[in-house]
Amino acid sequence: MGRTGLYHDPLPFRPARAEVQLEHDVLQLRMPDGKQRSYALDGCAPTIADGFVVARVDRGHERRFVRMLILERGEHERSVVITPPDHGAVAPNVVRVPEAPADAAIVDARAWEPLADWLTTGGRLAAWSFPELARLAAIASAQFAALIGEIAAERALELAWSSRGPLRGGIDLEASLQPFVDLARTEPRVADALVAALAHAAGSARGRSSAANDDVAIRPRHRR
Repeated sequence: MGRTGLYHDPLPFRPARAEVQLEHDVLQLRMPDGKQRSYALDGCAPTIADGFVVARVDRGHERRFVRMLILERGEHERSVVITPPDHGAVAPNVVRVPEAPADAAIVDARAWEPLADWLTTGGRLAAWSFPELARLAAIASAQFAALIGEIAAERALELAWSSRGPLRGGIDLEASLQPFVDLARTEPRVADALVAALAHAAGSARGRSSAANDDVAIRPRHRR
C-alpha cells in the first residue's frame, strides 16, 4: 500500500556545518552563510565543556548533548565551537548543563576533536602520534599542513635510524607515515602534508648519506 499526501517522511535534522582552517596561531572558520570568522590563538584560554542545543525534530523540540570548545580572551571575548547536535544523545531536562550559544559554530567531529586537542595542549606537537598528526593536517592550512608533514617525517626518520642494526626490529619509514597515506585519499591537506613529509625525508636521507661518505673519505688510514 503506497503512501498518500497525509503521510510524509520527516526531514532529517542536520544543521549546517562550518569549515575549519587552522594555522599554528590563527583559527579560521567559514560559516554556512559564507562569512569568515577569525580567531587569534595567542593568549587565548580554551576550555572544553558539555552542553546542549535545542533541536527541532519531527515538529517538536528536544535537547541534544554537544561538546563545547570555548575560546576566551579577556573578559568580553568569548567564542564557542560545538560538535554536531544531530550526533548527540538526547539530553533529559533533569540534566543540568549549559545551553550552547545560538551563534556557536558547528563543525564535524573529525574536525572538532583534533582542533580541541591542538588548543588544549598549548599547540605543542611533541607527544602527538602519527594518526593524530594526520588528523590535524586535515584541518590545517596548506602551509601548516606542510609543516606538520615535515615534523612527522623527522620523527619517522628518527625512529627508523634508531631501530636499525643487529637484534633490532627495524621501523619502516612508510609504515610510520601510513596514517597520512590513508587520509590523503580523501583529505587534500593531508596529501599536502604527505608530499612535504616525503620530500623532507628524501632530503634528510641524502644529507645523512653524504655525511657518512664524507666521514669515510676523511678517516685516516692506519698502517699495518
